Amino acid sequence: MRTAALHNLGCKVNSYETEAMQQLLEEAGYEIVPFHEKADVYIINTCSVTNIADRKSRQMLHRAKKQNPDAVVVAAGCYVQAAAEELKADLAVDVIIGNNKKQDLVPILEEYFKDKSDRSHVIEISETHEYERLSIHKIADHTRAFLKIQDGCNQFCSYCIIPYTRGRVRSRRPDEVVDEVRELAAAGYQEVVLTGIHLSSYGVDFKEEEKKENLLSLIKQVHEVEGIRRIRLGSLEPRIITEEFAQALASMPKFCPHFHLSLQSGCDKTLKRMNRHYTTEEYAAGCEILRRYFDNPAITTDVIVGFPGETEEEFEETKAFLERIGFYEMHIFKYSRRAGTRADRMPEQVPEQVKSVRSEVLLKLEKQMSKAYRESFSGKKKTVLLEEKTEIGGRAYMIGHTMEYVKAVVPYADNLKNKMTEGILKEALNDEVLLLDSRNFLN
Repeated sequence: MRTAALHNLGCKVNSYETEAMQQLLEEAGYEIVPFHEKADVYIINTCSVTNIADRKSRQMLHRAKKQNPDAVVVAAGCYVQAAAEELKADLAVDVIIGNNKKQDLVPILEEYFKDKSDRSHVIEISETHEYERLSIHKIADHTRAFLKIQDGCNQFCSYCIIPYTRGRVRSRRPDEVVDEVRELAAAGYQEVVLTGIHLSSYGVDFKEEEKKENLLSLIKQVHEVEGIRRIRLGSLEPRIITEEFAQALASMPKFCPHFHLSLQSGCDKTLKRMNRHYTTEEYAAGCEILRRYFDNPAITTDVIVGFPGETEEEFEETKAFLERIGFYEMHIFKYSRRAGTRADRMPEQVPEQVKSVRSEVLLKLEKQMSKAYRESFSGKKKTVLLEEKTEIGGRAYMIGHTMEYVKAVVPYADNLKNKMTEGILKEALNDEVLLLDSRNFLN
């Protein structure tokens, strides 16, 4: 029996694909071992969203070959699409597998073991319209299941390499999504997260007679699956937030009021250079709609600092806008140049030192806003899905999340994993976790 070890880099879509590849290997008779152990095959699902992601991808590939020089080291995913020729020349890499070919991992490996000449499996990703058929029937040691329902992006933001590494929008068939949700519910999972590269575009690639299928119609179908008690969404485009969309979601008891609305900048001039397809006022209007239909929803976002041409005035405008909206969490990124994108060729590139200063300012702001949001739930009755054991201040607890994705704990006891419990949120035990006064278990 051959052994295989997998390592994932990057987004939740990548995580899903890594889980799916692991399942394919298990079904083919491979024994899965931890990545730090000696294995016959190492699969690294790479990321290329930033220069740092590229570097981490290379480092993990080289680490694998160092752990076992005789192993077959497989580079898969986005970095492969971006740097196929470089990886072909890398002596640490034996096989490269691009996006939309991960489903063929097992036969690719078997062919390689027979004939080591066939090393490269990369398609012209921009020319495919086929959704890659990867699925997961079980997710080890988790209470929350991530489901990839969409791939690719048609937006072509000026800073982003993703349309070139993931291709155009491709949506998974609704019946296939619902079937997988049913399987996960049968396996005991109570919460599912629908994710994709550009989730809001789900269904835009369907044929004319199928145009009624979109993200909202899919959520409604998932909502009907027995056993599923929570539905979350991955990152959304701000323009998807309409009165109709918010009203429909608010009518579904299983839907979690936790919205990740990608922003990137709070300055209209910067947004225009980024080729983002909305204004700050449109973004703010979407947030107002959500707060009209949901009681204190969690709104999180991404922000890029130091985009080419970002002046001090533009940065201050962004900071003021972030304060105006009041986010639960913000992911702050320093702009990373990506060869092949328009932003890479723009003048007035911002020095790294300036990016670092601006990043620190927003990280401090994020911490303040996040604390304020969590504290707003003190004394409120909430339901928490318990996920794993943790230790705080020398005491054992079970930790989980509210529907708004606020972390909360109850005193530890056996057999609480994947239990739903209801109670009053009390004091904060640290900067991230609230104590739940719980005496009511719902399953």
